[in-house]
Amino acid sequence: MIDSPTAIVEAAFRYYRSQDRDAAFPLYAADFTFTSPQDDHIDKAAFFELCFPTADRFREQRLLHVIPADDEVVFVQYAYELTTGGRYRNVEAITVRDGLIREVQVFFGGTV
Repeated sequence: MIDSPTAIVEAAFRYYRSQDRDAAFPLYAADFTFTSPQDDHIDKAAFFELCFPTADRFREQRLLHVIPADDEVVFVQYAYELTTGGRYRNVEAITVRDGLIREVQVFFGGTV
């Protein structure tokens, strides 16, 4: 059983990379929202339709830091390389409440 917010976040990233939608979907709350510089508070359905199926564009993605900020918010910094070239780093602030991911806010970083 996945119980800590950091373990839930790490599992969500694993399921994304392996494209295991069936395992990932229950980790997200029904009222989940996702925000990035490209998406403004999209809901769970839109996230799983638009964002989740994009793992094949990465050659590599590594979690560099998974740090709890408090009882609900986990900060994640990761590095990735696109299949088209280019290496980048992003940070996400992920809210986990009652064992479910409630919100993801993505902050795009620059080229590494």
